[in-house]
Amino acid sequence: MRLGVLDIGSNTGHLLVVDAHGGAAPLPASSHKQPLRLAEHLDRDGAVTAKGVEALTDFCASATEIAEDKGCEEMLGFATSAVRDAVNSDEVLAHVEEHSGVRLEVLSGEDEARLTFLAVRRWFGWSAGRLAVFDIGGGSLEIAGGTDEAPDVAWSLPLGAARLARAWFDGGRPSEEQVKDLRKQIRAEIARDAGHLLRPGVPDRAAATSKTFRSLARICGAAPSGDGPLVPRVLEHETLSGWIPKLMELSSDELAELPGVSPSRTHQIVPGALVAEACMDIFDLGELEICPWALREGVILERLDRISVVTRPR
Repeated sequence: MRLGVLDIGSNTGHLLVVDAHGGAAPLPASSHKQPLRLAEHLDRDGAVTAKGVEALTDFCASATEIAEDKGCEEMLGFATSAVRDAVNSDEVLAHVEEHSGVRLEVLSGEDEARLTFLAVRRWFGWSAGRLAVFDIGGGSLEIAGGTDEAPDVAWSLPLGAARLARAWFDGGRPSEEQVKDLRKQIRAEIARDAGHLLRPGVPDRAAATSKTFRSLARICGAAPSGDGPLVPRVLEHETLSGWIPKLMELSSDELAELPGVSPSRTHQIVPGALVAEACMDIFDLGELEICPWALREGVILERLDRISVVTRPR
């Protein structure tokens, strides 16, 4: 079947159209994305602004038209941290449904981590053994680990790159003191629940996914996306730690010239790098393998699994 997956993240709205059936990898057929930056369209009370709501609604309406034009039988729409944490979340969802016809499911942080883990597990397979997965989004950091397709542990922390950039740097270049304070807070939050992942045993394989990790890996020398998803890519701890002081010295224009960095996300690079480095330090990881599959693929795979169960002959 042809599915449309509408992912409303804290940074970007992304419609991915895939051809999918049980037992096969989802095959991307079309992609449509737009920067929404919902994590930054929040007022002082934590509500999504009218401008943010309108941008989201317009994108959902256009995504519906594209999905229909592409012949999608079904569209799975979901929203993550920015909408989940907004104080006017219910009003935002109601407005989107009324004016675009799209009903968005708000995923919990635990579900984000669980579904991302499923996608990474399917990508690497059982040979990965005990698997640890890290995902830095715009609004949150997801961590999950386990030996099966469903993780033994999965949780979410408010340590997304866009959220931290907005809260700490206010769009400008961070000072050394700001970075020092932020680094301390990040590590304290991650370390508080680190035992959840470490207690069952040391991971056999550690993987990272989504845009922030991909950008950092590219800065640190990983192959470009144009080389295809099957090319192995890693983010090495030592290389990343060497880059962080350099990143702090670069202007937005200079950051935008780095490989793998989108001009709209330059302000998120330093906080994203601090979170990535903290994960690797706290969990004693020398490197993270970059997985091309993430939350969207997890949503697709779970949907296909459910269809397979319903249609399986008795």
